Amino acid sequence: MDVSRIRALRGPNLWSRHTAIQAIVTCTGAECAIADLPGFEARLRARFPELAELIPTDHLDTVSMAHALEFAALGLQAQAGCPVTFSRTAKTVDPGVYQVVVEYTEEDVGRLAFERAEQLCQAALDDTPFDLDGTLKELRDLDEDIRLGPSTGAIVAAAQARGIPYRRLTQGSLVQFGWGSKQKRIQAAETSHTSAIAEAIAQDKELTKQLLHAAGVAVPTGRPVDDEDDAWQAAQEIGLPVVVKPQDGNQGKGISVNLTTEQQVRHAYRVAVGFFDDIMVEKYLPGHDWRLLVIGDKLIAAARRDPPLVVGDGTHTVRELVDIVNSDPRRSDGHATSLTKIRFDEIALARLAEQGYNADSIPERGVRVVLRNNANLSTGGTATDVTDDVHPELAAAAVAAAQTVGLDIAGIDVVCDTMLKPLEEQGGGIVEVNAAPGLRMHLDPSFGKGRPVGEAIVGMMYPDGDNGRIPVVAVTGTNGKTTTSRLIGRIFEENGLRVGMTSTDGIYVQNRRIDTGDCSGPRSARNVLAHPDVDAAVLETARGGLLREGLGFDMCDVAVVTNLGLGDHLGLNYITTVHDLAVIKRVIVQNVAPSGTAVLNAADPVVAAMAQHCPGQVTFFALDPATPVLAAHRAQGKRVLYVDQGDIVCGEGRRKHRIPLARVPLTRNGSIGFQVENVMAAIATAWALGYNWAKIEQAVAGFVSDASTAPGRFNVFDYRGATLIADYGHNPDAMLALVKAVEAMPAKRRAVVISGAGDRRDEDIRQQTEILGPAFDDVILYQDACQRGRADGEVIALLRSGLANAPRVSRIDEITGEFLAIDTALARLQAGDLCLILIDQVEEALAHITRRIAECRADD
Repeated sequence: MDVSRIRALRGPNLWSRHTAIQAIVTCTGAECAIADLPGFEARLRARFPELAELIPTDHLDTVSMAHALEFAALGLQAQAGCPVTFSRTAKTVDPGVYQVVVEYTEEDVGRLAFERAEQLCQAALDDTPFDLDGTLKELRDLDEDIRLGPSTGAIVAAAQARGIPYRRLTQGSLVQFGWGSKQKRIQAAETSHTSAIAEAIAQDKELTKQLLHAAGVAVPTGRPVDDEDDAWQAAQEIGLPVVVKPQDGNQGKGISVNLTTEQQVRHAYRVAVGFFDDIMVEKYLPGHDWRLLVIGDKLIAAARRDPPLVVGDGTHTVRELVDIVNSDPRRSDGHATSLTKIRFDEIALARLAEQGYNADSIPERGVRVVLRNNANLSTGGTATDVTDDVHPELAAAAVAAAQTVGLDIAGIDVVCDTMLKPLEEQGGGIVEVNAAPGLRMHLDPSFGKGRPVGEAIVGMMYPDGDNGRIPVVAVTGTNGKTTTSRLIGRIFEENGLRVGMTSTDGIYVQNRRIDTGDCSGPRSARNVLAHPDVDAAVLETARGGLLREGLGFDMCDVAVVTNLGLGDHLGLNYITTVHDLAVIKRVIVQNVAPSGTAVLNAADPVVAAMAQHCPGQVTFFALDPATPVLAAHRAQGKRVLYVDQGDIVCGEGRRKHRIPLARVPLTRNGSIGFQVENVMAAIATAWALGYNWAKIEQAVAGFVSDASTAPGRFNVFDYRGATLIADYGHNPDAMLALVKAVEAMPAKRRAVVISGAGDRRDEDIRQQTEILGPAFDDVILYQDACQRGRADGEVIALLRSGLANAPRVSRIDEITGEFLAIDTALARLQAGDLCLILIDQVEEALAHITRRIAECRADD
């Protein structure tokens, strides 16, 4: 078994909406049916007993080694605690070659599971040992290290429930919600609204106390200290008992409470200064330790925090009791679980000594042995929810404290006897205001019910039902994608939106190109959706990116499929038929939002058939109103677009809106059929998004397909009274569309300038001139600088052979170099002629043509 080309599908893809690892697996001989491998299945199950529950043989005629790998990779993740359910193995056209797809929730875990699954299958094949327990621990540890922690995870889950898109920006807890100009970010319990100044104030405990005291909030007295002697001096001034803590500490680090002797104060100072430089001493307030969580202007949750402790049983030592408590599956070394393991360190031993114990002492049954003075969860403490008990005045004091400091999310630490009374009545006070507070104690308290903290944070960031989304349009097809995309973008602009666009020639934001090259893949889509100046996105979606990585978004508002032809991509990545290509292209249709729309070409049967896969509405367009699919859709009162008496008709039931083609310059009064289709697709998109008809008509009336708006997409120039057309068409369907267009345009004589890409099949190169030949009088064949593996003259010979049955062609010239071929064609043009130039180097060729036109005008 050979495993190759392992990919991570990071968005909705050909196989499912799940993120997944995809690999090409080649099986040889008996590996194609494990039934032909004596004892293999029994050895595999012996090494991974849980696999017996995971291999569904009822629907498989033959279970291959590839299937075994699939089930093992999924099963290892499932047994390690990852919430995965989807996997699939599909045969390819090559014998013994399979595509294996296995869901993952964390990419690194999915990749490791795939690697370990291969080792498991090999161990069963070779009858060698396999460390299942070690593998599962390895996967669990990796998953715990990289998955979102409880706090961030709860916020993300709440956003997902609201339909808000999210993207993890790092392997840490930095997450982006929303798209484009509606994006906001969190890092744990910090948000885009969290003020850096407020955080700085919260870290300075002395300044926080001063501000709270000035605002009338009850706080304990205290001051910063310079050294150990000053700490004892301050304790005497304030009055024992006292608390010693860092001025800018967090998670309870270096805090010692209820100190009643000089020795304790001095020792506490030495402990605190080991963590931070600036130390303060303040009055110890008797009572319980409480944490109140304020989000926005509301108290959302409250918990009583108890220090880490063990309860004696008269049998086990303190050390053993700690081990027993730490064996609780809810406890881990970090913050990945609801509780943290108790630290049995120097601080714990010192606290034991104060109670007359050491690590090997055996406390009597029922005796509570406290292991720390502070009650932070991060040091092993526990929490009990008391949200419903908080007195309104106490809640108001917590909100006032958060707002005084300036925090949108704040953990307010309170010391008092009860939550049932105001602070002033019981001599309590607010001892700290914490930025980026931990949420674990409120989400999953040790005792009591969890609180919807994630929902509250998301609600503060996106109030009034806002889902953080901007209009997203995905466009795919064989031809017309770029023109359609740019026209849709123009309609967005007419409606006052800043547009981000991906295409095969770059990324554009507000008509400024910010990246070059083929940017029609998922990475470019994510870049557009992450740009803060984008109010609407139009994303060309090519098959290559879909196969490599899936979509760059979870769902779109409108999916446009212009057409689907043979093109020039069959035979790559096991896409061998038009049906295979359709399955890839329809991924954008399958991922239309339930409230969204698929805009489909009804004249293309393969595209029209995608309608059944759309979760939302469908709008069909076609030049001919009698197109069967469109006519049936129209009869049902659904949205259609077609051409009638020189107008584009937008119909829905009895309602019709007409747009005269004479007002749409892109179509040249409707004579260029493929441009009419592109315009209809763009109008249908705007209609689906609810834009005003006047704005739509104004946008299409002002759109011209020139070298600046849509380079290489049927750019029309005037050259000494002749019509010059530059186009990047490079597949049979494009050639057919171009022939129809030029035949509809009047001309005394027609010429074409063409080359061919050497990395295509002979028949594909020959077919270009077979299609073009009958429509032209003169043909100029040029050899490009890059032959892509072909010998000199080989491509031109194939192009010439395609003209064998083109009796109209009276002249064929062969030129070396694209620009020389263009100049040759221009030199022959007479007024009233038409010349189609199929350019290869789009920007350079267009610039060359523009220069020649400018020179001609200067001479005239």
